[in-house]
Formats: sequence, C-alpha cells, structure tokens
Amino acid sequence: MHAHTPAELEDRLWKEIDKARYGMLGVVGRQPPKHFQPMTAFCERDNGQIWFFTRKDTDLAQQVERGADAMFVVQAKDQGFQACVGGRLIQRFDARRMNDYWGPVVAAWYPEGQHDPRLTMLCLEASDAQVWLSETNPVAFGFQIVKANLTGREPDVGESAPVPLDQRQRS
Repeated sequence: MHAHTPAELEDRLWKEIDKARYGMLGVVGRQPPKHFQPMTAFCERDNGQIWFFTRKDTDLAQQVERGADAMFVVQAKDQGFQACVGGRLIQRFDARRMNDYWGPVVAAWYPEGQHDPRLTMLCLEASDAQVWLSETNPVAFGFQIVKANLTGREPDVGESAPVPLDQRQRS
C-alpha cells in the first residue's frame, strides 16, 4: 500500500467530503448521548469549515447553540474512503452562505424557503480527522482475505492515518 503524506490525506479528505456531500453528524461527550444524524455537508476547505442546514428547534441545533464538540463521519460510495472529522460545532445563522448553498435538494427539506424563521445553519470548525483508505481491487481484496485466513494475520487492504488540520493556514 502507498503511504500518503499528511498533505495528500488532507487534500483527499476535503475532496471526498465535497464529492460525497452526505454524512453523519453528531455531538460527542454529552450525556445522555444522542444518535448521529444524516446531514448534507458544504465544505469550505480554505477556512476548515463544514456547513449544514437545519432548523433552530432540532435537538442537534439546540445542543450546539453555544458550541459543542462534534464529529462528522463520511464514506465514499465505493467504500474506498472513510473519514471521521472532529471539531467544534456551533449554530450560526449566515444569510450569505444560505444563499450560496441553497438549491433544489436543500429546498426539498425546507418548504418554507430561505426565509423560514426557524431555518439556521451549523458550522463545524474542523480541527482533526482520521481517514481510512482501501484502494484495492476486488481480486486483491479477495486475495488478502484468503491470505489472512491462512496465516492468521490481518489483511492488508488499506491504510489509516490521522489528519491534523492545520489551523495556521486558515484566515
């Protein structure tokens, strides 16, 4: 397997989130714990932010009104990439971003439109991530599974690495 540099992993992370567009978002470290929920992500790589539409009266929005630690989990459709992005999540109304990211898919979830008084956004200030890459083809994957079962060793089907998201590069 190819060992990727931290810069390559970060680049891949942002591209995959932007490409997948959907993932699971949730608050961590709170009691009682709440389930993560599916959300549509809008990436801003330059400032390390991921934005989400929601309503102010949702459990998630209320949990993060003043900010909370959170994680966003994303997986590529081909399952060759998975990531968990950690950071600080806060409810933040931003009319410019609402306008920039508004489209038919978002509008389907918010029939009252952009002027719905309950509509707001959540912003994840990404601070770190863990990625898992599996870039083997089905034949190579099968070989690794057979080899692992014969040798008693784990299959070599990819790599996992932390991705420190460099806050100094952001404006």
